Amino acid sequence: MTESRSRKRLASFFLFFLALLIIVSLSLGEVRMPEASGDSVKKNGDLVVDCSHMDQGYVMVKGKKTKKKLKVRVKANGGETSLNYDLNSDGEYECFPLQFGSGKYVIALYMNASGKKYSEEGKIGLNASMEDPNSCFLYPNQYVNYNENTACVVTATELCKDMTDQAQIYKAVCDYIKGNFVYDFVKSVSVKAGQLPDIDGCWEKHMGICQDLSAVTIAMLRSQGIPARLMIGTLGANTYHAWVTAVVNGEEKFFDPTAELNASSKTDTYTTERYY
Repeated sequence: MTESRSRKRLASFFLFFLALLIIVSLSLGEVRMPEASGDSVKKNGDLVVDCSHMDQGYVMVKGKKTKKKLKVRVKANGGETSLNYDLNSDGEYECFPLQFGSGKYVIALYMNASGKKYSEEGKIGLNASMEDPNSCFLYPNQYVNYNENTACVVTATELCKDMTDQAQIYKAVCDYIKGNFVYDFVKSVSVKAGQLPDIDGCWEKHMGICQDLSAVTIAMLRSQGIPARLMIGTLGANTYHAWVTAVVNGEEKFFDPTAELNASSKTDTYTTERYY
């Protein structure tokens, strides 16, 4: 009787341990995706904000379905910092990062009235609290737009499948970009103002401008658990530019794909205007 109980306990322990291993292995390979879970939702006018995951550094925002253009303005630091985004007109949620860490934010929705004029259609104040200010840089957003099936993410997962050290993962991704991509000089003189990074197009051609190359790098890093920021600003006197900063084992790392591909100077001054 005692021997039978011991065998049952051993079997139960083995099954528990096996299940734990499966859960851990799945979590290591998981690509973090934002969600509107509905646990905490605020509404004002036509503006709806799902703030269920503010502790992870993002909110989900939507407006009403309309044929008119919509914009979202995110203010932080008492209104000193302000970022403007386009919002889809389909009435669907989009993810917006709270990249300035814990504190008060104001989210406002605007609808095109006529010409370049927009009318305010809703405003919501939020008080965000997050343990890790870098957590928002582990999720996709408008500027670094990907999912678990995006080609660069699939490749990053395969490239880094046996790696556990962040420094090793970071080096592998950066080396891959340097060894497999080129700078698109043609696009650099034809790109339109306000155009978002094109991760899929850049990957398909293995060619892109600064913001495309940086966004691909960041998508690969984020998907492997390394917080990375898309930095936008100027290079030298007044050249529009984008580059990467990542937090690797707690240390901030700088990576400029454009400079690494010999399309810009590594000695120029970088001035940050905003980051995503």
